[in-house]
Amino acid sequence: MEGKVAVLGSGDFVMPFAALGLDTFATEPVPDKVAEAARTILKQRYALVVVSETMARAAQPVFEDVQRHATPCVVVVPFTEEPSGIATESLGKMLKMATGINILKG
Repeated sequence: MEGKVAVLGSGDFVMPFAALGLDTFATEPVPDKVAEAARTILKQRYALVVVSETMARAAQPVFEDVQRHATPCVVVVPFTEEPSGIATESLGKMLKMATGINILKG
């Protein structure tokens, strides 16, 4: 598991990560397909999982339980569409777990 990185998103999202040699999981934004890819990622025991914001809602139920642990660290990042706020919400949860306070709430 040490050092393995997985990237979950559309083909356009994962392409640059594949060029860097990371393991990529390109999928359509269909909830069942996203959840299936997320389960595959968990079975392969990655240390870091990068998820595009457009896939985050569908992947969230699968990753929810493991987000209470140090690994895998699941990071949601925005892509080309208008941000929906999921990435900021996810970052806020991680920061609250690490610091005990939600520093993103104003």
